[in-house]
Amino acid sequence: MFLVSGPDLVVEAAKAGIVGAFPTLNARSPQILDAWLADITRRCQGAPGGYAANLILHASNARRDDDLALVVNHRVPWVITSVGSPVAVIERVRAYGGRVLADVATIRHARKAIDAGVDMLVLLTAGAGGNTGWLNPFAFIEEVRGFWNGPLAVAGGITTGRQVRAAQVAGADLAYVGSPFIATHESLAETDYKQALCTAGADDIVLTDAVTGIPANFLAGSLRAQGILQPDGSLLPRGAGDLASWKTAWSAGHGVASIRDVRHVGERVHTLRQEWLAAG
Repeated sequence: MFLVSGPDLVVEAAKAGIVGAFPTLNARSPQILDAWLADITRRCQGAPGGYAANLILHASNARRDDDLALVVNHRVPWVITSVGSPVAVIERVRAYGGRVLADVATIRHARKAIDAGVDMLVLLTAGAGGNTGWLNPFAFIEEVRGFWNGPLAVAGGITTGRQVRAAQVAGADLAYVGSPFIATHESLAETDYKQALCTAGADDIVLTDAVTGIPANFLAGSLRAQGILQPDGSLLPRGAGDLASWKTAWSAGHGVASIRDVRHVGERVHTLRQEWLAAG
């Protein structure tokens, strides 16, 4: 949800009874992040759901330490750690009663996150929008459940309540749903991006490491527009794009075909809930 989820989307998700999340880098400076967190905290008071901040922990993130300090200062209840070890985060977040979740894409990283002491694992599986995993979700859940009985979420191509139910039957407790919330009135995505999601299918999703240097899924049309996807179907080499590419490379997951209109967040959650109930 990089450059997509902001205060309005997060707050409306919490009001609808789910956990709304955003990468801290969506706030384009620490000062803006400080203001966002104050606003989100105030507006989420009394909401039936909650909110989470996603910290990118890779050493290349120059804001890593500043953003962590702000997350701790605002006592963000759910803190997601991505692209790096959560060790430095856990003690500081636990000190005020927060929970630390770790995105993991391999069995090895799942074990390392458990050893670090995280509260929840998030299995990043094949088909996720943006930075993606490559393991089949059912196989991933099954293997992790062999050594972890704690809270478990799964991410990757999940766009309907039926799929959330299926993930729970397979052994997960929670599910990440991303792409449908890009196509909401409250998201920060531009109008053309939202409309593109409404007409796309799985064959329109392209996996490439040209944008970020890490394999990620994007809408093919947006990659063609900036020359990452060539007319002959070839892709530029790894890392050929730059950070600005994220603004015009539109991420989406394999489940994009279920998105056929732009809705308010509350409407999206209501549909997911009804689908989940019907699948029970």
